Amino acid sequence: MSTLYSLVRELGLDMGDLFSSDGAPAPDASPAPAADDVPRVTPERRSVINLDSGVTWERLTSTSDPSVEFLRLIYAPGSESCPEDSLMRHSGKEYGYVISGRLGVQVSFDRFDLGPGDSISFDSSAPHRLWAIDDRPAEAIWAVVGRQGDARSG
Repeated sequence: MSTLYSLVRELGLDMGDLFSSDGAPAPDASPAPAADDVPRVTPERRSVINLDSGVTWERLTSTSDPSVEFLRLIYAPGSESCPEDSLMRHSGKEYGYVISGRLGVQVSFDRFDLGPGDSISFDSSAPHRLWAIDDRPAEAIWAVVGRQGDARSG
């Protein structure tokens, strides 16, 4: 995931630009929603990224929003945002709410085991990582605010 963030920043994109089915930036890749659907996003119309690590991101906004990344995260059993010895950092602040399963979150030296109904918020400039705990997928709603203009490489 830290490599993905680095590539996005190097290309001058936002993470939301990756949410398309054909690799093109999302605003140009998807047909414009019908007037009665804006700003509603139904599950079948969500833009999705499936990462090799077993993590799935679903964008919960109808278009890319440079101010916030509003996502549904699914961490398959054994998946993680980055290796334990290579935590990520970027600008902004993160807010998460666990819907089901157990999600591990490390922020600097602190580690948290979050279950359904638990929430967390932290400054994204602190080294951090997320991972699935147990043998069930972890599902969460996540928001990252303030990433625009992030020039960090990871």
